[in-house]
Amino acid sequence: MLLKLELLEAIKAGKVDLVFRRWSRPSVKAGGTLKTKLGVMQIGAIDDMDPAEVTEADARRAGFSDVADFRRWLDTMKPGHLFQRIEVSFPPD
Repeated sequence: MLLKLELLEAIKAGKVDLVFRRWSRPSVKAGGTLKTKLGVMQIGAIDDMDPAEVTEADARRAGFSDVADFRRWLDTMKPGHLFQRIEVSFPPD
């Protein structure tokens, strides 16, 4: 799972704690970790869902201004049959 530096910084600062991914097969597991440019990120709960189920609160937790902003981003993502809501965090320093 590749994340832009700006998003990683927001996760590390505690401003973002969700990411959404659409893919053909998952590349992270709940309870696992992911090496990033800013250190090791923890992967929390992973939920399969339909993108239409994303709420305003979910969109804001993922760093979007609202659901419409999330949908514009989603339209730029590659196709895939699996859509997931993934909780993420960095351990405290």
